Amino acid sequence: MDKERLYLYDTTLRDGQQTQGVQFSTAEKQQIAATLDALGVDYIEGGWPGANPTDSAFFEAAPATRAKMTAFGMTKRAGRSAENDDVLAAVLNAGTGSVCIVGKSHDFHVETALGISLEENTANIAQSISHIVGQGREALFDAEHFFDGYKSNPEYAVACCLAALEGGARWIVLCDTNGGTLPQEIGEITSAVIKAGIPGDRLGIHTHNDTENAVAGSLAAVEAGARQVQGTLNGLGERCGNANLTTLIPTLMLKEPFASRFEVGVTRAALETLTQASRLLDEILNRVPVKQAAYVGASAFAHKAGLHASAILKDPSTYEHIDPGVVGNARIIPMSNQAGQSNLRRRLSEAGIEVAKDDPALPRILEEIKAREDRGYTYDSAQASFELLARRELGQLPQFFEVKRYKVTVERRKNKYDRMVSLSEAVVVVKVDGEKKLSVSESMDEAGNDRGPVNALAKALAKDLGRYQGAIDDMRLVDFKVRITQGGTEAVTRVIIDSEDGQGRRWSTVGVSANIVDASFEALLDAIMWKLARDGGQI
Repeated sequence: MDKERLYLYDTTLRDGQQTQGVQFSTAEKQQIAATLDALGVDYIEGGWPGANPTDSAFFEAAPATRAKMTAFGMTKRAGRSAENDDVLAAVLNAGTGSVCIVGKSHDFHVETALGISLEENTANIAQSISHIVGQGREALFDAEHFFDGYKSNPEYAVACCLAALEGGARWIVLCDTNGGTLPQEIGEITSAVIKAGIPGDRLGIHTHNDTENAVAGSLAAVEAGARQVQGTLNGLGERCGNANLTTLIPTLMLKEPFASRFEVGVTRAALETLTQASRLLDEILNRVPVKQAAYVGASAFAHKAGLHASAILKDPSTYEHIDPGVVGNARIIPMSNQAGQSNLRRRLSEAGIEVAKDDPALPRILEEIKAREDRGYTYDSAQASFELLARRELGQLPQFFEVKRYKVTVERRKNKYDRMVSLSEAVVVVKVDGEKKLSVSESMDEAGNDRGPVNALAKALAKDLGRYQGAIDDMRLVDFKVRITQGGTEAVTRVIIDSEDGQGRRWSTVGVSANIVDASFEALLDAIMWKLARDGGQI
C-alpha cells in the first residue's frame, strides 16, 4: 500500500523569531535555512519582507534551497485593491515561489480588531489569494484564530477557508493561534472542515503550545486528514512556543500509526542529523539546550537508576522507546548516588576502562561518589569529573602538574575617565616537571570591561602549563552554572562548567565549596585535567 505524503512547513525564521529575546541576524537566518533544507523540510518560511530590515535583507540574499522558500504577509487591507496594497506588494516583491498570507477567520476579530463586515473580510481573503495566484505563485492561507472562530461561528470560519480555496490557495492552514484548543477538539474540528468541502490534501495545521499540547494537536489533525504540518525547531515561538518539529518529525517517521501510513521529505540519513540541528539553533541563540527535550535532549536517553542501567545492558529496548542513534543522539549512563555497579561498569567501559566485576576499586568508587554527592557534588551532569574520580581511584591518572597556590583579588578603582570600575586579578602557581610557574591574569576584555574573578582565574590557570600548554590552547569555557545547595549560614556552592575544544568535544566538570571561587577553581582544574588525559590517551 502506497504511503500518503505529509508536508513539513517550518516557520522558525518567522514565527520562531517572535520568541521573547530572539532576534536573528541575516547571516544566522541563512545558516538556519541551510540546516532546515539539509534536514528535508518541504517549506521554509523566511519571514515577513517589508516588516523589518533583517527579513527584507534575508530575502534579498536567501540561499538556494530544495525546500520551497516562502514569504509571509497578510491579506490586503479593506478599501484598496490587492493590486494597490503596498504591504501585499512587498511580500510578492520578495520573489519567492510560495507566498503565505494570514487572514482573520474568527468573526469577533473581524468585527472588533479589523472593524469591517464579515463579507468584506471574506472578499479580502479571496481577492488576495487570487492576486497571488495570478502572479504565478503558490498561495497558502493561514486562517488565524480558526479553532476559536469555529467554536464561535463555525459557518463563518469555514466560509473564510472556502474563500481562500476558491481563490486558488494550494494550502488552507488551520491555526490554533491562542494555543488553547485541546487535541480531541482539533481532530473533531479538522474532520468537520474536510466534510464541509476543504480536501484534506489541501489542509494544514498550525498549533501553539500554551497548554503543552501543540505536538499532540498537530498529530490529531493529521489523523483527522490534514496533510501539512507547521512548526519550528525546538518549539521556538511566541509565548509558550509552536509545535516542535524536532518532536513531530521523528514521531511521524517512527511511531504508529503514522510511520506505516505516511512519508515525509526527511530521509533516515537526514533524521540522524536532527539532534545536531537542534543544538545548532541553541548555539546560535546562545542558549543552553533543554536536557529533557524529547528525542534530542541530552537526558532523553540517560539512565540514572541502577535497575534501569542493569536492564539496558541486557537489552536497550527495556527502557528506550527508540535507538538514540536514529535521531543522532546518544545513550548516557550517568553516575549518581542511586547508581549500582551495573551503571558504574557501563560508564567505565564507555570511557575505555575495563574493570573486572570483583575489582575492589568498584565499591570504593561508588562510596566516594555517594559521599561526595552528600556534600553537594553531582555526577549525572558532570561526566568528565566522574571519569577523573574513577581514574584516580584506579591509579590510572597521571599527575600532569601540581597546583601550589592561587589568589584572586577584586578591586574597585577609578579609571582614566574618573569612573569607578571593577578589576579582577588572579595569580596561580603550578609545578610542572619540577619547575614552578607563576601566572598572573586580569579579566579585562577588549572593551575595558571586567569579566569577573572566575574569568581571571581561568585565564591564569591556563596561561602557562609548560609542555602541556599546546594541548589546552583550543579549550574554551562555554557555560558556567552556579547553584546554592544549602541555605543559610551553612550554604554550599556547586559550580558546573561546560568546556569545549577545537575538535568539537564538549565536557562538564563540577566543583563544590562554601566559597564560590574555590568551587569554580576545582571545576576549572578538572576541565583541564580531563582534556590533558583525553589527548594524552589516558581517557
